[in-house]
Amino acid sequence: MITSLKNPQIRNIIQLNQKAKERRVQKLFTAEGRKMFLEAPADWVEKVYVSETIEKDEELMARVQRFPMETVSDTVFRQMCDTQTPQGILTVLRSPSYDMEDLLRKKNPLLMVLEDLQDPGNAGTILRTGEGAGVSGIFLTRTCVDITNPKVIRGTMGSIYRVPFFYVEDVPSLKEMLKGRGIRFFAAHLQGRNQYYEESYQGGSAFLIGNEGKGLTEEAAEAADCLIRIPMEGQVESLNAAMAAGILMYEAARQRRTGK
Repeated sequence: MITSLKNPQIRNIIQLNQKAKERRVQKLFTAEGRKMFLEAPADWVEKVYVSETIEKDEELMARVQRFPMETVSDTVFRQMCDTQTPQGILTVLRSPSYDMEDLLRKKNPLLMVLEDLQDPGNAGTILRTGEGAGVSGIFLTRTCVDITNPKVIRGTMGSIYRVPFFYVEDVPSLKEMLKGRGIRFFAAHLQGRNQYYEESYQGGSAFLIGNEGKGLTEEAAEAADCLIRIPMEGQVESLNAAMAAGILMYEAARQRRTGK
């Protein structure tokens, strides 16, 4: 049993939790909780850490023991985790590697394009909502939050395992890369001509979602084929990024399901 925070494995997990550079270099990330362990693809699992209390859960341990594992004292386990009330199990996983074609395999793909999104909760929620709405994948500009950030991982509630993602330099370069693929870019924008539900998303579609405070850059908005509006009442000018993304994704899902 590991009983010291000075243990090299524990120190490394803390580094993985705190530093995107370490996750990139080691090609590893962490996921806390029972659900995140149970849903993890077996070939992603590097090692599993359990608290001494959780070790008494025979049903869970029967699954855990299929992988390399370590037991950690309850005190150390609480301090090595990113959450205030950890569930007693932490999985170290190999980071997935996707290429652009992994996001374009479906006919008429439905894509999310995130530009400079900084809030981990928003990124995680968009990934989770995207799975529910049937998106084909998510593109992120290199200025976005690291998708393997522990807070993003928690927000995905397991969708990180099933929704492919790919980092690109910026929106204009992505538009050039997708040229000739039949994918229209839509951007929710104050200058949008039509309400979002007045456009068709039954063909290949990509929704652009910008930074929480600044919105889309001018370059990204200019790369859009169509500017759309989400109608607002009162004095509200814009919605939370994850909320706006959810509205757009589910409108696309509705159209594709009903054919109108």
